[in-house]
Amino acid sequence: MQYPVTPDGRYFVVRGRLWRMANPSLGTDERATLVAELMAARRDLQVDRPADVRAAAKARVDRAKRGLGERGAVWWTDGAPDYNRKLVKNSPYAEWFESVSG
Repeated sequence: MQYPVTPDGRYFVVRGRLWRMANPSLGTDERATLVAELMAARRDLQVDRPADVRAAAKARVDRAKRGLGERGAVWWTDGAPDYNRKLVKNSPYAEWFESVSG
C-alpha cells in the first residue's frame, strides 16, 4: 500500500497523521545499515522476548530512527517546524491532503 507523501518530501500520511520521512541525503550504505538495525531491533520487540531484551530493543529502535532522521532533530535546514505525528488536518498540509485523498 502506498501512502501519500507531502509535496516537500518531508512526511507521509497514514490514517490522517503525518510521519517524518527518512533523510533523503543519507548514503545508500548508511541507510541500509540503519534499516537493517531497525528491523532487527523490531524483531526483538516481540512479546515472547524477555523484558530486558525488549527494553534494549526499544532503545535500538530509537537510535536507528534518529539515525534515519525520522526522529530527533529535523533533517531539513530551512527552519520549518516539525509536524511529525501531528494530524494532517491541523497542519499546513491540510489543503494538499484534502486534494489528494478525495
